[in-house]
Amino acid sequence: MDLNHIKLPATVINELYKTVLVEPVQNTGMKEAPAPAEKPVITSDEATTPEWKSLGSNEKNILIVVSNSDAVYLPDNDLNFLTGVLGACKLSLADVAVVNRFHYPEAGYKELIAYFKSRVILLLGVEPAAMGLPINFPHYQLQAFQNNTFLFTPPLEEIEKDKLEKSKLWVSLKRLFNV
Repeated sequence: MDLNHIKLPATVINELYKTVLVEPVQNTGMKEAPAPAEKPVITSDEATTPEWKSLGSNEKNILIVVSNSDAVYLPDNDLNFLTGVLGACKLSLADVAVVNRFHYPEAGYKELIAYFKSRVILLLGVEPAAMGLPINFPHYQLQAFQNNTFLFTPPLEEIEKDKLEKSKLWVSLKRLFNV
């Protein structure tokens, strides 16, 4: 498909044309044809880039990727646990961006990193391969890849229930954030 034949979803067209395209012509007795509306040129990147929704202000460019079908971002108990973990690392929700990948199943690590400008990415219950990462690494291992540091863990609900898992997470986070 070339740039002259891009087919946009209705939601994108709706966002592009929030206002009226053609002004109504005053009835002056003369019949004038309205001027044709100019078509915006949409690049292929703009047509495929979703509008990312995240929790947090991303002040320190730390991306936290979760996958949860039951909540917009995280269930309350997982959010409370995450907030406590961030607090122990001297961070807050203002420092991170939490993205629920369940709402963006086709999103890969490249798109997320480019949008959020992240250098540290925590994959909480999201497999590296599901994000399109060409490497596989075990839970709690800090993994450097393309000038980024990844940390892959089990889902928050599993970590919260298991004292050993909590300690493994803490050891990794201490190394990652120099706490």
